[in-house]
Amino acid sequence: MTELIRPPAPEGQPEPVVEMTDISISFPGVKALDEVSFRMFPGEVHSLMGENGAGKSTLIKALTGVYQIDSGQIRLSGQPVSFATTAQAQAAGISTVYQEVNLLPNLSVAENIMLGREPRRFGGIDYRRMRARAREVLDELGLEVDPGSLLGSHSLAVQQLIAIARATNVDARVLILDEPTSSLDADEVAELFRIIRSLKDSGVAILFVSHFLDQVYEIADRLTVFRNGRLVGEYLTPDLLRIDLVQKMIGKEIATLDDLEARVHDADTDAADSTVFLRARGIGRKGAVAPVDVTIHEGEVVGFAGLLGSGRTEVARLLGGVDRADSGSLTVKGETMRLRTPRRAISERIMYSSENRRGEGIVDELTVRDNIILALQADRGWFRPIPKKRQDELAQSYIDALNIRPGNADAVVRNLSGGNQQKVLLARWLAVAPRLLILDEPTRGIDVGAKAEIQKLVFSLAENGMAVVYISAELEEVLRLSHRVIVMRDRQKVADLVNEDLSVDSLMALIAEGSGDEETENVGEAR
Repeated sequence: MTELIRPPAPEGQPEPVVEMTDISISFPGVKALDEVSFRMFPGEVHSLMGENGAGKSTLIKALTGVYQIDSGQIRLSGQPVSFATTAQAQAAGISTVYQEVNLLPNLSVAENIMLGREPRRFGGIDYRRMRARAREVLDELGLEVDPGSLLGSHSLAVQQLIAIARATNVDARVLILDEPTSSLDADEVAELFRIIRSLKDSGVAILFVSHFLDQVYEIADRLTVFRNGRLVGEYLTPDLLRIDLVQKMIGKEIATLDDLEARVHDADTDAADSTVFLRARGIGRKGAVAPVDVTIHEGEVVGFAGLLGSGRTEVARLLGGVDRADSGSLTVKGETMRLRTPRRAISERIMYSSENRRGEGIVDELTVRDNIILALQADRGWFRPIPKKRQDELAQSYIDALNIRPGNADAVVRNLSGGNQQKVLLARWLAVAPRLLILDEPTRGIDVGAKAEIQKLVFSLAENGMAVVYISAELEEVLRLSHRVIVMRDRQKVADLVNEDLSVDSLMALIAEGSGDEETENVGEAR
């Protein structure tokens, strides 16, 4: 292996509390980690960075006993360890707090903090001592919460802090925080960071996993970057520019960030007379995405660019009626309305195709025919079934038009390739004759041929007047298809650009740094 060049250990801490060396883990057909190394020092906040599929979650699960490693070594305070369960890892001082709070809202704060470790007296739980100990833990973190109060009566942010209190009540040497700020507002993030700094000062090593670059650069002392299951490098946070971090995560060379204003254009004059189909003003959802303005014209492909977790999917779900906005207004063809459900959006011919193809898209135990007619039948009403002959005609027409293989309407969808499953999903939405089609990562995980066919279809749909929102992690793909590109960063819109002289470099620079320029907002408004 090539010798790994690392920044120096913190002064006075020559030995890592965690050191993982040449770790490899394989699953059927996939090498999730390929001889990666990772280390953490006491009293440091360390961020693990990488895009979806980079190997971050796999590494954490290897450290915490969820996965067994195929090769390599894990050392804790210099001693080799091998954890068969998460309980063993926790007993050794490694605690994890996940994005979804996995506590019991029907129990008290004290019961949650001490769950499984309750003090006993005369064969029963000593509730007085339990509440006293919970109070001590809360005081150590500076949290003014009544230990006897019901956990479910508190906000999600407070519950997250209680989860951290529970995790530190085991003499934790290592605390892993997996996307802890994903549902928190700015004040709640500030309170979390206060506690993180307090734990850091007490000597705890903290692994902070987040997609939000601003937060990473505010709290992290050290960064380790993964890409495609391999280690890219370890860096001291002040030594790595944000634009360089994005380049290392994505694996693309980026030009320096010079004169961004020159890349931000007014609306394309050739499209000045195009009709606005949808206009969103200040549409947002607390804990998901900051209020954003979006204008989409008929026959226009609007691309969304940004890192995973930037807010691109969250905006798409609001526009598609999957999630409810708690701020702003929305007009469709000039009529103000609220899209409270996907069915309401479908009635306006707005279709959202989820990035989670298996979880929220195809129904894999049904046939190709059943999947294609699903949305149309839902729009029509379940008490008015589509005649079998009409189902067959619809299914076969889309099988032929989209080149779905095998070309058998009775084939079970789970037996199709990923690319053909995606085509079936597209056929479902096209069958309802959408006026706005929102495609979230429609080409992820499919072969090159199927990807080209889907891109060609998007072109054709726009040429025939359909509005399309196109989201992809592949910036080249966004640029290839889009008339206009909206750039998201840390759950906020940072730019809205006509795709004229745009490049991957300029998009990645915006993703890394943001624009800081109000005039980059809403360039589509001039249309």
